[in-house]
Amino acid sequence: METTTAGAGDTAFEPSLWDDFFVSYTPPCSQMSEEWMRERAEELRMEVRRMFEAVNGMSVADLMVLVDALQRLGIDNHYQKEIYTTLSRVHTGELEILRSEELHIVALRFRLLRQHGFFVSTDVFDEFRDGTGNFNTCLTRDPKGLLSLYNAAYLAVPGEDVLDGVIAFTRTHLEAMKGNLTSPIADQICRALDIPLPRYMPQLETMHFITEYEQEDGHNATLLELARLDYCLTRSAQLKELRTFCLWWKDFYKNVNLTYSLDRGVEMYFWGFGVFPGEGNSRARIIFSKIVALISLMDDTFDTHATFEDCKNLDEAIQRWDESATSILPEYLRMYYTKMLSCFNEFEDILEPKEKYRVPYVQKAVMLQSKYYLEEAKWCNEKYMPTFKDQIELSSLSSTIPVLTLAALMAAGNEATKEALEWASVVPDMVHACGEIGRLLNDISAF
Repeated sequence: METTTAGAGDTAFEPSLWDDFFVSYTPPCSQMSEEWMRERAEELRMEVRRMFEAVNGMSVADLMVLVDALQRLGIDNHYQKEIYTTLSRVHTGELEILRSEELHIVALRFRLLRQHGFFVSTDVFDEFRDGTGNFNTCLTRDPKGLLSLYNAAYLAVPGEDVLDGVIAFTRTHLEAMKGNLTSPIADQICRALDIPLPRYMPQLETMHFITEYEQEDGHNATLLELARLDYCLTRSAQLKELRTFCLWWKDFYKNVNLTYSLDRGVEMYFWGFGVFPGEGNSRARIIFSKIVALISLMDDTFDTHATFEDCKNLDEAIQRWDESATSILPEYLRMYYTKMLSCFNEFEDILEPKEKYRVPYVQKAVMLQSKYYLEEAKWCNEKYMPTFKDQIELSSLSSTIPVLTLAALMAAGNEATKEALEWASVVPDMVHACGEIGRLLNDISAF
């Protein structure tokens, strides 16, 4: 936190890597019209739906492979009901897995069921252990099974120390064998060792897996064609909205003139891209990305540039949430404050009449975010050294996860309810834990 008088002309960062790339970018022309792609994609979706209608004639192994492929190809959003029904039948034993199934299928079933909210005991892996409780040595020659087990172990719940041992065992052997394997399994292992599949951004996994899936023996041509069409249509929509957002950001960044803050519009959009996948979430991505931009500028102001007096005045203005409060701000912060208020008015205009009640929840969360930043500025100004517990408590709240959780719910469609916003507004354990994990990972990386 600077203690000198703040100004708006300092430039501390390099210009954006992207410049105006996405403003002027024109994707290569496709030989297929968008209308044809949509019609063909709908035909393929119906074909895949018929696969679920024939589940009674499929083995559990085939069903698990199908669900996994749908998820990793990024087309599972079209079959949420069918997937849930199928996994429910598997979980209840209506579609029973054989005890002799290979490790890959047993681990895949474990991961998919847990990902969809069905509890599975870790006892399912006991059949792969020897009399001493260690995993059978033959598993070290099964890279696909080990990788599947490794990814499954990251679905552990508190108290399942046995899965920590699974991660250690599988990681050791995957590290040892990865250099002796060929694509695509070698690439999948390297990717998972960096970030395990349950924690990997699904959109990025789809980008890799579409190519990898084609190389698998017995891949389903219908799924592959649908995935490619869906990916193409979604990418086209996202490029259009990225251009719109970059134009907004370019104008916004120029007008607020806070050049001590990062010019990182594309990276801000990437947050919205990560939270809201799928072609139909354009509105949500744009709104969410704009809130990320507003909070990012606030963060840089409190954390790297403003004097403590400026911090107090900015917080007071945010708590008042009225244009009349502009007068208490230093000149360099007035346009930012005015633009923030107008952005929230814009959000209210964009939302449907039945959704407008959501805006005050996010507005209140922004006020709290300012309070958290001010408390950190106060500690810095007074050279106060908090206890580790106090530091983690405050920094978990200032991590932006609480406000962005509400922002995501505000931007979402009909899935977001008033009960969900009420739940998120009190920063429940799940939201707090997410903030704590994110804060620790980011701070450790920066340190």
